[in-house]
Amino acid sequence: MDYQKLAAAIIKNVGGEENIQMVNHCMTRLRFNLKDVSKADKAALEDLNGVLGVVYAGEQYMVILGQHLIPTYEAIVKNYSVTAGATVDENLDDLSQKKEPLTWKNWGSKFIGFISASVTPLIPGLIAGGMLKVVLLLIVTFIDSAYSKTPSYMLLSAIADAPFYFMPIIVAYGAANKLGGTPVYAMVATAALLHGNYTSLVTEGAKNVTLFGVHVSLLSYGSTLLPALLIAVVAYYAEQYLNKIVPGIFRSVLVGMGTIFIAGALGYLILGPLGNMLGQVIATVFMFLNSTVGPLAVGLLAAALPWMVMAGMHTALAPFMTQLLSNPGYDAILRPAFILHNMSEGGANLGVAARTKNAQFRSECISLAVGCIVAGVTEPAIYGVNLKYRKPMYGVMAGGFVGGMVASILGAKAYVMGYSNLLALPIFQQTVLAMVIGIVVAIVTSAIVTYVLGIDEQPAAKVTEPVQTTYPDDAIVAVSDGELCDLSQVNDETFASGVLGDGVALRLDNDFICAPANGTLATMFPTGHAFGIVTATGVELLVHIGIDTVNLKGAGFDVLVQQGETVRAGQPIVRVDRSAIQKQGYDLTTMLIVTNANGQTIQLQRQGRVKVGTRLDEETN
Repeated sequence: MDYQKLAAAIIKNVGGEENIQMVNHCMTRLRFNLKDVSKADKAALEDLNGVLGVVYAGEQYMVILGQHLIPTYEAIVKNYSVTAGATVDENLDDLSQKKEPLTWKNWGSKFIGFISASVTPLIPGLIAGGMLKVVLLLIVTFIDSAYSKTPSYMLLSAIADAPFYFMPIIVAYGAANKLGGTPVYAMVATAALLHGNYTSLVTEGAKNVTLFGVHVSLLSYGSTLLPALLIAVVAYYAEQYLNKIVPGIFRSVLVGMGTIFIAGALGYLILGPLGNMLGQVIATVFMFLNSTVGPLAVGLLAAALPWMVMAGMHTALAPFMTQLLSNPGYDAILRPAFILHNMSEGGANLGVAARTKNAQFRSECISLAVGCIVAGVTEPAIYGVNLKYRKPMYGVMAGGFVGGMVASILGAKAYVMGYSNLLALPIFQQTVLAMVIGIVVAIVTSAIVTYVLGIDEQPAAKVTEPVQTTYPDDAIVAVSDGELCDLSQVNDETFASGVLGDGVALRLDNDFICAPANGTLATMFPTGHAFGIVTATGVELLVHIGIDTVNLKGAGFDVLVQQGETVRAGQPIVRVDRSAIQKQGYDLTTMLIVTNANGQTIQLQRQGRVKVGTRLDEETN
């Protein structure tokens, strides 16, 4: 694989260096925050050799690379002027750089996005340190028990422990990047909690320690998450405030000093103890779940993980694993669920391999199953087989649920951070047998359920253009099959009032939304819910599919044409999963708006049933 060439192609197809605000990665995917998401070419990216899929979720444009991730990421960082810098929350209906305001409706996704972005830079370090700890554990257990007393072991153990002990500093960096602050200020203020002056006071058990006359709680903050997040937030707002009130000539000196002073002092006095208390609450909650409904919790999480992985939400759970490894000292829920989910993805692929009659496809499925089980890489299996054929996803969920129940009942607990694959089994130490049994159950259950449900191996029908008629350049046609209605009847004040322009609405009877005229696809929203066309006669048309469907963030919309392409009237532009979208309660009434008539008089048909390509600008229709 030529990673330099792959990196160049990815940069080109996400809109170039100038379109990238931040690039980062998790375990299997590049995560881009783009200035203008519409400039990204999803189809071209998916056609690249080495790219397993492209997902737009959580305000990030994600390119799934699996085993090719790290070398490609390194090639991008080395050869292009891009950084793991601050991200910008974009309003998907307006691709400007204006941040979407926090509301009761979006606070949950905002919170998950903040946690996910904060811990993403940390995950590779945690995995690396955890696996080094596993290697040292194997040496001491099976080769030389006395090795644990040697200086070599102590030094290597320090390397393995470093990502965990200094986790707060790395989390502060990720959080500051997400918020848009200066990362080093948050990192410095957080590092004060780990400084020798403070830790020596903790170790000595000093009494009556005060700062400005206020009592300072002496706590250990190594391997903690929440204090760093709180300090990063305070540092961000302190920096913003100081930039407003400090005269420009003094900002370079006073803003940084003031920011670390405020965030660092509050870290000692309030934020550190508060974060520690919240961490204790989280640990108590997980311990309660483990002692009461532990098997059910592990099973349900393992069953839900395939959908969380596709949405990129699984990374938000990573820091809580380290929190549990710190207190109470083991993870009986999260890591077992992660591993069992991967095993179930592999088991479902084995079930497909046993069911298919296609020898080449069977070989591919077995290869993907090995990747899931041995390497812990699931995206190829998810997007290439399980999600594509749908029914295997039921097998994945069944295997995760049953395997999670069994492993938890038998007492499986992870004591060290590690990968979610077979190579990480030593992290379960004395409970490894329980985890092995859970893995076997998960693989067998998912394989059997998938085999019984079967798959539809009929090749997908090719997308054919539903209209073969050639229209004149001044024609405006129906974008789909359905019933026309007046804009005033639309359940959206913006469209009903005509503030965007005159037009007509259509209640859909078809999954394909087509071009209303000959022209250029001037705008294609990355979510697929709307597009704009400039006709060959200069008329500007907007097609908006459904009401509030931007909130789906692309789910249920398959964009078929790239922005900037020349299209003809009746050509399919977007394929809509009407059933899935309507089940979520969305109104799919589709609006065709004339946003700029270019000095022409345009009268559109406003009632009656139409087919794709029915002319709407002729009164005889």
